[in-house]
Amino acid sequence: MGRLFISGGHGGLARAAVECFTAAGWEADAPSHAEMDVEDRSAVHRWFDRHAAYDLVVCAAGITRDRPFLKQTEKEWDGVMNVNVTGAAWCARCAAAAMIRENRAGQVVMIGSYAALRPAPSQAAYAASKSALEGLVKSLAREWGREGIRVNLVLPGFMLTEMTAGLRESVKKEALSRHVLGRFNTPEKAAAFLLFLQEILTAASGQVFDLDSRIV
Repeated sequence: MGRLFISGGHGGLARAAVECFTAAGWEADAPSHAEMDVEDRSAVHRWFDRHAAYDLVVCAAGITRDRPFLKQTEKEWDGVMNVNVTGAAWCARCAAAAMIRENRAGQVVMIGSYAALRPAPSQAAYAASKSALEGLVKSLAREWGREGIRVNLVLPGFMLTEMTAGLRESVKKEALSRHVLGRFNTPEKAAAFLLFLQEILTAASGQVFDLDSRIV
């Protein structure tokens, strides 16, 4: 059917995407941090140079370093930006270059966050990084549209994954209270949407898709 690449291979969304897409007949690559560190541009280049072009590339690797901004270190700030923004941008760049080289009309999806819309205190770095992705997506969609490459942003919503596992129960309860439907999204449902976006919503590019029931 097609070929999927998703970064952040040890994350809940990546695992769910691999399961969803392979069940639909796709090949799927989901490298772990050890296999491809998105902060290492040479590692990103090597990965895409030794693999044929993908039909769908999902930039899902992400980190948080939540801390009051006046106490945030430069290393923490730079780390968040390097993974969440620059890492995603370089994966997209290398993937698109391969698509163009092989004349393959593929899609790049960035994984955003509700934090970009309504950030919590102490999330300056994470919120800024996720806000940056919307501008990146819309610019790349305009730039690569003539090549037949789609670029979209998906906000999967609050999900119970490794990234949220360490949060206090009171924080999770407060987050749940903001959902008008009274339930969280799941990695499996987010993965199913990615497949739907790839195979059905083929006219969509430069768009932002919010997958939960929090209303800004």
